[in-house]
Amino acid sequence: MATSPPFTLDQGTALSLAVAFSLMPSAQILAAKALKPSVPRKYYLLFLWHAYDFLTHFIIEGSYLYHCFFSYVEVPVSPSHSQYEGTVEQQAYLFNRPDRRYGALYSQAPMARLWQEYAKADRRWQGADLTVISLEILTVGLGGPAAVYVCYLIAKVVNSDDQAVKARSQSRLWFVAVMLATAELYGGFITFAPEWLSGNTALAGEDPVYLWLYLVFFNMLWVFIPLWILFVAYQEISGTFSLAYAQKAAQKSK
Repeated sequence: MATSPPFTLDQGTALSLAVAFSLMPSAQILAAKALKPSVPRKYYLLFLWHAYDFLTHFIIEGSYLYHCFFSYVEVPVSPSHSQYEGTVEQQAYLFNRPDRRYGALYSQAPMARLWQEYAKADRRWQGADLTVISLEILTVGLGGPAAVYVCYLIAKVVNSDDQAVKARSQSRLWFVAVMLATAELYGGFITFAPEWLSGNTALAGEDPVYLWLYLVFFNMLWVFIPLWILFVAYQEISGTFSLAYAQKAAQKSK
């Protein structure tokens, strides 16, 4: 496993944690603005999670992509680099620029400081890891808009008095929610499976804060809650089919 300095709650760390923990109150404010006060608890929790989801994707993970693409330092190219060109041993660099190192590590911006802090637990996030970047492009570019759309559909279901609108919005809601939850689970596995297979070479879990807060808590949210969404979606879909078959059976018996 990787090693990092012990956790220290300095000003930069406090600011980074404040940004991360401010997103849930922000999601609650959005829910209060977008939903009726009498919203069923299931839909309220679904809205709350997906609002938190798209805020995280756009603000936090979006900043990661920004620094991967635009924050860099120039470095000298080793003379030995050329001997590997065209071979499987050649290291893959972002934009095929071995003379540059990209990532949040090379910026002093506030959101870069957040990623520098998280990288103490998983050092892949301090630079431009190509696998992580590829996943985050999908997460920010597709997962974020999908979460926004789910919130929009929940508001339609909860706030509309038109039954046709409710029915149409519900069918779309559960379709998109299932796709997004499945993608979140898949993305989490692809993020951490390479580390498990390599013996956790980039993870630093010797400090309990890095292990339980940064690695476990912040990442397991995207395991347990998508699993809950899939369970609720299964109940909704199976209940709808059971009701449809019961209505057909009642019609035939007349």
